[in-house]
Amino acid sequence: MLRSAAFSAIRRASSVRLSAAAKNAVYQAARGMASAASGDTVTFEFCDKTFEGYNIDIPSRSLTLTKEEAISMYREMQMVRRLEMAADSSYKHKLIRGFCHLCTGQEAVPVGLESAIVKEDAVITAYRCHGFTYMRGASPFGILAELMGRKEGVSKGKGGSMHMYARNFYGGNGIVGAQVPLGAGIAFAQKYNNEKTCTFALYGDGAANQGQVFEAYNMAKLWDLPVIFVCENNKYGMGTAAGRAAANTDYYTRGQYIPGLRVNGMDVLAVRQAAAYAREYAINGNGPMVLEMKTYRYGGHSMSDPGTTYRTREEIQHMRSTSDPITGYKHRLLEAGVLSEEDLKAIDKEAKKIIDEALAKAKAVPEPEAHELWDDVYAKGTEVPYLRGRVPEETHYYNVD
Repeated sequence: MLRSAAFSAIRRASSVRLSAAAKNAVYQAARGMASAASGDTVTFEFCDKTFEGYNIDIPSRSLTLTKEEAISMYREMQMVRRLEMAADSSYKHKLIRGFCHLCTGQEAVPVGLESAIVKEDAVITAYRCHGFTYMRGASPFGILAELMGRKEGVSKGKGGSMHMYARNFYGGNGIVGAQVPLGAGIAFAQKYNNEKTCTFALYGDGAANQGQVFEAYNMAKLWDLPVIFVCENNKYGMGTAAGRAAANTDYYTRGQYIPGLRVNGMDVLAVRQAAAYAREYAINGNGPMVLEMKTYRYGGHSMSDPGTTYRTREEIQHMRSTSDPITGYKHRLLEAGVLSEEDLKAIDKEAKKIIDEALAKAKAVPEPEAHELWDDVYAKGTEVPYLRGRVPEETHYYNVD
């Protein structure tokens, strides 16, 4: 009700012929219903259900950002959405082959997380990694080229959808749950080197039942490593509902001796607030934390999964219409008077243009040459004498003139 009233007031002020002073008064009153804007900053409030804590206090229910920060998060969510739409279309046109897992519907997690950390922090995730790869600094062109197996892709066309990397971004990992202990290891290095940084190790609700996750919890707490374990709970592990696979679906409590926080993962502002809170906790020597991001994927587990055999189309549509992270954030920006409808449409149009151009450019890049298969297996100067192929004739010898 409050949000609708604010939105209606802003729209009326835009359409009715009022003096500048009167129009400004209407705008300010409307903005105050949902947030407080002052100069170059805007303050957002969270409802009581946004955060739930386990053995720890919850973050503040108020978040103040510069208007540029607020706009940037909307722009980046649109970029991630458009990037995944381009990947979806390219796969259906057989430009992308093999595994391909999209994060459409989950854009608030990579965008909110990245907005709360610094480039020196580390991030490692599973195979639904395109949004994180982009947010960590890879270009849309590099990501799309990699998806199509082209030589100018972020992994030179040899990694594909599940194996993408950027500065302080350790993938993109194809083995379910394997990235979690790796994340603990990265955090161990950060602590060993006395760095004021932390690692975010992300995994899904399906991977949350892996034994190695609990082994990583134990080691991280034993040594108070600066690692934040982030469970992206999108309700389904492949085609299995979380409640059918886990005795305890309160994933934020499953660290037992590690404090946890459940977050509305469809709200980019809540993700940012929680990530900043967890980062501050970890880098100040308090050890690990578990975050559970309650989110939702609109598509199937991968491109080979229609996503409608284990859930109804009505459920998907309900989530799209009531909880979409981009639409919800768009309304908050309008209510706060940060941007107008025209401004938002311009951002949407620009994001589409950038992704369309990146896709066209990626399509024009050739695939790697066959001999490049042997490159980058070892750092130069450290190669073994040879690597075997499928048959003896394919054996590749290094350092042979």
